[in-house]
Amino acid sequence: MTEHRTDLVLRPAHPDDTEAIAALWHQGWRDGHAGHVPAELHRHRRLADFRDRVPPRLPTTTVATLGERLVGFVTVRDDEVEQVYVAGSARGTGVADALLAAAERAVAERFDAAWLAVAVGNARARRFYARCGWRDAAALDYPAEAGTAAGATVTVACRRYEKRVR
Repeated sequence: MTEHRTDLVLRPAHPDDTEAIAALWHQGWRDGHAGHVPAELHRHRRLADFRDRVPPRLPTTTVATLGERLVGFVTVRDDEVEQVYVAGSARGTGVADALLAAAERAVAERFDAAWLAVAVGNARARRFYARCGWRDAAALDYPAEAGTAAGATVTVACRRYEKRVR
């Protein structure tokens, strides 16, 4: 059962959030992807790598705060809900639901449907998306960013989830 918080605030990300987003993303990525992605990708997922990946995403990132603490974020890229992460301490509080709903609204401004990729082995995330009305549409070989070279990727076995948003 999800506990909904009255002190939850969603707002656009700003540059001062970079370090908190990077730290949360780094920890959440390790939590959700360990053992579910190629070992080669792990060398591109150090905290420093996340610090580099955050700034270009800030314009399309929404953060969630509980009090003064940043406890989650979502990033949208065109019709893709590209990143959704919630601090372990905030799971079950309605933060993930609120962030995903915000992403769906953002996509609906320009597209009829949204999609996202979930690593095949990330069962917790897959259950969450299904509970939120997303459907498992197909297998997807997702080109995950790797390193700083333009276009460098590592292919990750994922499931493509889709949802009609308008």
